[in-house]
Amino acid sequence: MGCKRHLLTDGNGVPLVVLFSGANMHDSVPLTALLEAIPKLQGTRGRPRHRPNKLHADKAYDYERCREACVVRGISPRIARRGKDSSTRLGRHRWVVERTFAWLNHAKRLAVRYERRLDIYCAFTLLRCAMICFKKLMLGF
Repeated sequence: MGCKRHLLTDGNGVPLVVLFSGANMHDSVPLTALLEAIPKLQGTRGRPRHRPNKLHADKAYDYERCREACVVRGISPRIARRGKDSSTRLGRHRWVVERTFAWLNHAKRLAVRYERRLDIYCAFTLLRCAMICFKKLMLGF
């Protein structure tokens, strides 16, 4: 009954996409769905870019299919290599996502999943993401 939250944020930690998967699924599997779910920008002139320029990911995403998924969409993959890169180098960029997970877990109802139904848990997670976005808008970047 466990589930994982997969989160894609911008450089400031604002959540852009949240997906859920089973707890027994590997982290790298829903990467393509995360990249496809990035919302398009509204109100900009011309042909706006709605995907990030770079994607920083940890060693769990060090697979050729993950790198290809990024390159096909015009995203430069910055994925740590297993057995070669140290975890400390990646920490300069990874802490943004970890901080956003901490902001999500600040709501105690999300830190431990008590709801049996996924739709309720998803609704509370999306509500918390909306609260994070609202707070970022009110405080400014």
